[in-house]
Formats: sequence, structure tokens, C-alpha cells
Amino acid sequence: MAELLDRNTRAEALDTLKGWSPVEGRDAITRTFEFKNFVEAFGFMTKVALRAEKMNHHPEWSNVYRTVVVTLSTHDAGGLTELDVKLARAIDRLAGE
Repeated sequence: MAELLDRNTRAEALDTLKGWSPVEGRDAITRTFEFKNFVEAFGFMTKVALRAEKMNHHPEWSNVYRTVVVTLSTHDAGGLTELDVKLARAIDRLAGE
């Protein structure tokens, strides 16, 4: 099982993850992505879904028209782990950042 990030590692990770922020009241991080339209947003979600499946680590997310909100936390560990940081970085690359 993945281990929770310690305070220093968590802070370092958040410093390197552009646009990601802690979720108040949870041990999780979140980011909102905006696209030109629904098709681009859905295409992004499809790419993320394929990557997440390969990692066997799946995001919580929602989509309204061109906006995708992603939240990451490792449920088995009860909070933020290196898996979440790796997936966040992969998501950023898929978003073209």
C-alpha cells in the first residue's frame, strides 16, 4: 500500500505542481482545467482515464461543458501519496502544460 506523504514532501510537491491546491477538510489536492469546448474537455478526460487505468490510480472528477475539476487522493492510504503526485504530473502533461 502507498504511504502518506510527510509534511515536507507534501509542501515540496505542491510547490512543483502548477495550479494544484490542497482541498480544505481533506488530505487531497485539486485543480480545475478549462478548455475551448466540451469536446476538448472530454478528450482530455479520455486521455487521463487511459493513463489512470495504466497506473491503477483513478481521479475523482467532474465535467461541466468545458470545465474539468480533478481531485486526487489515495483512498486506500487515507490521503495524499506519491501516486497522486505522479498522476497530477501526468495530468498536467496531458493538458499540455
